[in-house]
Amino acid sequence: MYKRCLLSLIVLLTACSVERQAQDAGISEEPFDILLLGGTVYSGENVEPLIADLAISGDRIAAVGDLGGHDAQLTLEVSGLVVAPGFIDIHTHAVRDDPNDGIFRWPDAENVIRQGVATVMSGPDGGSPLPIGNTLAVLDANPAAVNFGTFVGHGSIRAYVMGEDDRSPSDDELQEMRDQVALAMQQGAFGLSSGLIYPPGRFASTDEVIELAKVAGQYGGIYISHMRQEGLEVLDSVAETIRIGEEGGLPTQITHHKIVGAPMWGRSVDTLALVDAARARGVDVSIDQYPYTASSSTLSIMFPGWSLDGGREALIARLQDGEQRAQIKEGIVRNIEVDRGGNDPANVVLADCAHDSTLNGLNLSEILRQQGRDASHENAAELLMELLEGSNCRAVFHAMSEEDVRRIMQHPVTMTASDGAIEAPTERKPHPRYYGAFARVLGRYVREENLIPLHTAIHKMTRLPAERMGLTDRGRIEVDAVADIAVFDSQTVIDKATFEDPHQYAEGMHHVFLSGEAVLLNGEMTGARPGRVLRSGEYR
Repeated sequence: MYKRCLLSLIVLLTACSVERQAQDAGISEEPFDILLLGGTVYSGENVEPLIADLAISGDRIAAVGDLGGHDAQLTLEVSGLVVAPGFIDIHTHAVRDDPNDGIFRWPDAENVIRQGVATVMSGPDGGSPLPIGNTLAVLDANPAAVNFGTFVGHGSIRAYVMGEDDRSPSDDELQEMRDQVALAMQQGAFGLSSGLIYPPGRFASTDEVIELAKVAGQYGGIYISHMRQEGLEVLDSVAETIRIGEEGGLPTQITHHKIVGAPMWGRSVDTLALVDAARARGVDVSIDQYPYTASSSTLSIMFPGWSLDGGREALIARLQDGEQRAQIKEGIVRNIEVDRGGNDPANVVLADCAHDSTLNGLNLSEILRQQGRDASHENAAELLMELLEGSNCRAVFHAMSEEDVRRIMQHPVTMTASDGAIEAPTERKPHPRYYGAFARVLGRYVREENLIPLHTAIHKMTRLPAERMGLTDRGRIEVDAVADIAVFDSQTVIDKATFEDPHQYAEGMHHVFLSGEAVLLNGEMTGARPGRVLRSGEYR
């Protein structure tokens, strides 16, 4: 009883405080631009919501409280709906390898807007355009319907300076890589990303990455990593990520944290214990995650690391050598058994094969049977080598456990991210996270399963990533914050995209505003493109 009374008192006092914001903000007699009446307002903090009105003037939140007596150019009755900060996706591939794809091909970004996402962060997994300033300038001149920021990729810098060779840098090369990180940070990068499972990042020592992370840290950036291993060696990889942050002197983040392969299922208990122990001794380490039991990457992730030395042409040459081909096959079979193959070729589903789009949506077992071959691990390995000789297809890998997904999601420093891209219906069969990651958390894990409360989920999508990147005026609902706002029905919001039919938009989002301008209004895209390019220097 005492706890319930105390909670009621706290909520009442907070409500009074919110209502006073309208009085203390010196509200003008002029009409607001937009007035949202009677919504259930979630501030972005990990606290219970309040029933309140919200006013927008220009690109900022003008007032929060009892505003029923005020006029506005646009007034929306949102009683019964959630009013939340626009979501921030800290891990996306909004800018892809093809400069005519992603955000440049689909600037309306409908697949993310319909999830309530207002800001996408690109340049993950060690890959980014160089110099990033050029990309940011293009988006300045051609705004999208979503805000955009980026990390600078360690792998991209290493390839630019050293190529794709498996070797250590010279002193001059290491200094040039430092200079490239500094340049990117000066141009607006929010930190350094790595993809230590992918070439050429996988050829780098921990010490090399630490030296570059130090430079990002000097500019107030973070380090965010696709770790070296997410399967049998996941504990060592978590320890390495923590070490890079600790010795690099900057915040560090395990991105799209997962446990891959049945032999390691359940070991999220141990990876999260490593995170907790590091935080207890003062290391600023955090996590992001997408809410699915399948990952997605290129087929080369199934190949042994040594075979990728020197890039694609060198790998193709190795596949022409009988002895090396047999060794590569052995490594692939091992990865099918214990890693992303999930011990069954049917768990590897092709998503995007540039050389043969008819393969998209088929798993390795189906393709083998069509070709009259048994669906054995050995034949699947042969098929993977043949496919890579055609093109490095993207695939979806079903090799994770729901128990680990749920446990990682509940951790207090885990934020939601999609690892998706800006996408619209095509012949590709992408991972459904492109269309559904945020809505899936809200609909399945919050409403249907009560795994985490709604205010916690919203916190993981807004204030938590905003604070991670130093976005002091986003990811929150408070007076003078940028008016990036998502309004949705907590009783109907849900992901519709499936692995079989991924090109389906999420449902339940009513309105989305970016900098006070509607990009989604009454459930319909407006065609407006008020997205802004975010540069880290603006927040330092």
